Amino acid sequence: MGFFLCAGGAAAKCQDAPGARVDWSGCSKARLMLTGEDLTGTIFHRSLLTLSDFASSKMAGANLSETEISRTRFEGADLSKADFTKALGWRANFGQANLTGAVFSSADMSRSNFAQVKAAGANFGKAELNRSDFSGADLTGANLSKAELARVLFQSAKLIKTDFSYSNLSRARLDGLDLQGANFTGSYMYLTQLGGANLREVTGLTQAQIDIACGTPQTQLPAGLTPPKSWPCKEEED
Repeated sequence: MGFFLCAGGAAAKCQDAPGARVDWSGCSKARLMLTGEDLTGTIFHRSLLTLSDFASSKMAGANLSETEISRTRFEGADLSKADFTKALGWRANFGQANLTGAVFSSADMSRSNFAQVKAAGANFGKAELNRSDFSGADLTGANLSKAELARVLFQSAKLIKTDFSYSNLSRARLDGLDLQGANFTGSYMYLTQLGGANLREVTGLTQAQIDIACGTPQTQLPAGLTPPKSWPCKEEED
């Protein structure tokens, strides 16, 4: 990912004090310590924010598109309707953050922590989220279409009407979840863990997808689909 950092006189804005609606676009701001700050609507477009700490800050509507946020903390922050389009955030920490209506379209957030986030209606379309943790997250009505979700943890998550269409769910954990209204059209479900999941009212699910997924006798399938003889799957090495 390339960044266009400020130079010359244009760099002056990068020295502005933190605050609501400050324009730090294109600024190099690694290792910031801004916990509990009011950064509502701040512009971080194409900035460098690696190893920073924004825990519990107010960042509703902030623009972090194309920004690098690897290993940055957003725990408990208000990021409702924030824009992370094409951001790079390996191992970023969003635990318990408010991501309602946030946009992560085409972002790379692999191995990141989204445990217990509030992300109803959020857009993760085409995002890279492999090996991330969404345990206990509220993803009601969220868009995860065409997303890379291999080995993602969804334990205890709310996934009512979540859109997984054309996503890669290989080895993702959906055990025991109520997936009412979720869309699995075209999803790749190799060894997707569905033990005890309620799939009766999902859309787009086919027998071919079920045949390569992993369920149990407690998995509830839509009418017309049947558990394959391979269920339950043998345990595999991670």
